[in-house]
Amino acid sequence: MFNFGLFSGGKKKKDDPERGVEKKDELEKGLEKTRESVFKKLTRAVAGKSRIDEEVLDNLEEALINSDVGVKTTIRIIDKISDRVAREKYLGTTELNVILKEEIASMLGGEEDSSPGDFSVPETGGPCIIMVVGVNGVGKTTTIGKLAYQFKKRGKKVIIGAADTYRAAAIEQLEIWANRVGVDIIKQKHGSDPASVAYDTLSSAKSKEADIALVDTAGRLHNKANLMNELAKIKKVMSKVIPDAPHEVLLILDGSTGQNAFEQAKQFTAATEVTAMALTKLDGTAKGGVVLGISDQFNIPVKYIGVGEKPDDLLVFNKQEFIESLFT
Repeated sequence: MFNFGLFSGGKKKKDDPERGVEKKDELEKGLEKTRESVFKKLTRAVAGKSRIDEEVLDNLEEALINSDVGVKTTIRIIDKISDRVAREKYLGTTELNVILKEEIASMLGGEEDSSPGDFSVPETGGPCIIMVVGVNGVGKTTTIGKLAYQFKKRGKKVIIGAADTYRAAAIEQLEIWANRVGVDIIKQKHGSDPASVAYDTLSSAKSKEADIALVDTAGRLHNKANLMNELAKIKKVMSKVIPDAPHEVLLILDGSTGQNAFEQAKQFTAATEVTAMALTKLDGTAKGGVVLGISDQFNIPVKYIGVGEKPDDLLVFNKQEFIESLFT
């Protein structure tokens, strides 16, 4: 039988045991739909088989593609498994779960043993500036609010910049989150110059000696040239206030859109230098396999995953814990 047991490797986490269990439960609950979908597909792929042969590999390929892992990443996984089968001559299907975990782990970015709940940011010697990008409707505003909450909970002084001035709703939602979390927000009226808001945000972050500034940006993809020009302008204005800003460009993607998230990642990585990604809404979808494909294809680490609506439902992505929860 195809045994999806807990991954036994990896280092012990030096963290609060109760919080570690709670976080593991949150992750497993958030990935429940994806896990059920992937588990069923992979179980069917090896049904009645005792060894890994061509038929198993074909079935496995189909199962991974149907789990929104993506064609290119699926082919890489299948090729690696095929090579191992050829080298080791005989591999039974009971070993396939171990091989899959190893190959998936090799494709995922991020630290293997990063501490659970570690919402760390780059050391900058001043305010750390995080520019947040992504299309409308992916959970960008909510993720900014959750990040502000997590950073403040860890003793950081946070400022939010509402530079998505094309949507009045975006400014209003950010203001609600800022009030809810208890952090400052820099805003201007609807239709103002986004770069001007970014400038004011960074100036305020410097004068108030903030630790972190989260700067929202517009999420329009209908005209890539306009998007590229706008993001370039915002970055240029930021650098006038803090020369090396932004220190991080965080792309927010909706995990429930599956392969559409690939296209969004392609557009934004072409428009600006994305340094990290967050995948939202994984709790409401069976398409969590997209995490694997996006991380592999774009070689950009997935830093956060969203598994619910509450402020605590944004988790730091840890590839070993993700794999354990996916294959439990």
